[in-house]
Amino acid sequence: MKIERTATAAAIILLAVFPVIAASSDNTSYYIDIMTMVGIYSMITVGLTLLVGYAGQISLGHAAFFGIGAYSSGVLTTKFGINPWAALAAGAAISSTIAYLIGLPSLKLKGHYLAMATLAFGIIIYIFFKEAGYLTGGPSGLTDIPGISIFGFSFDSDLKYYFLVYTVLLLEIIYSRNIMKSRVGRALKAIRDDEDAASATGVAVYQYKLKIFVLSALFASIAGSLYAYYFNFIDPSSFGFFPSVKFLIMIIVGGLGSLPGTLFGTWFITFLDSEWLSSVGDLTTLVYGIILLLLLMFLPNGVAGECRNLKIKIIKWSNKNK
Repeated sequence: MKIERTATAAAIILLAVFPVIAASSDNTSYYIDIMTMVGIYSMITVGLTLLVGYAGQISLGHAAFFGIGAYSSGVLTTKFGINPWAALAAGAAISSTIAYLIGLPSLKLKGHYLAMATLAFGIIIYIFFKEAGYLTGGPSGLTDIPGISIFGFSFDSDLKYYFLVYTVLLLEIIYSRNIMKSRVGRALKAIRDDEDAASATGVAVYQYKLKIFVLSALFASIAGSLYAYYFNFIDPSSFGFFPSVKFLIMIIVGGLGSLPGTLFGTWFITFLDSEWLSSVGDLTTLVYGIILLLLLMFLPNGVAGECRNLKIKIIKWSNKNK
């Protein structure tokens, strides 16, 4: 736990000074842009860490909640002139309600019913984004989405938006850590390890699973709204099945149940996507499949898990040589 706290603190410090480091580069705007996307994606993967890493429930449709937040903000601001913050709240409410309705039947059952339900839901939402052109702009996307401001202060530059995103992410991380350290976090881990045993000890299994699923959908929706306001444009390609799989790969790379690991995995995959995979075109899916296979073979516990194993080995070695 001490290592996790140190890693989290180091990450926060690094993120705070990153713009200064990036300023020395010829591609300052490019790197700030990528790190802003890392922050937005991290909002989703932190929620998935709670859902998958702690509660043991798999979602294959979180890109749909990401998209609902983005399109709610985009449609409400461009077509109805609603305040961007109010549109963000509306998107979060819609995503939370839909997650609740999906979870009501699927989370009562054991097994991977939630994965199947969210997979079907994600496909339906993706088709809706593509076909409801009168509302979403169809395959061409939705343009002219306004930026966001607060008390007259406009986040109209990449640097300002970078700090907005990481402020929101920091609040989300603090809230998530409080959950992990609380009675709720212990209950979620008990559910992940053995639902029957957890239920026998008085844990409200169904209620906890439902609440954490709704919370993770809420986080994804907020990320979607901030994504829309940042790019001022959205299209369906960002919210299909493959992005949902990519979010899962991010938390697997970092290590399930570890917040520092989640942040690392999100950073690694986002940079990999931007720096190298953008040039392979249709082979991207194949490359991600190979990455996932190699992870399961050689790093089944992710980077965070391997760091924990290394720490144990070092302690054993030092005790042995005393």
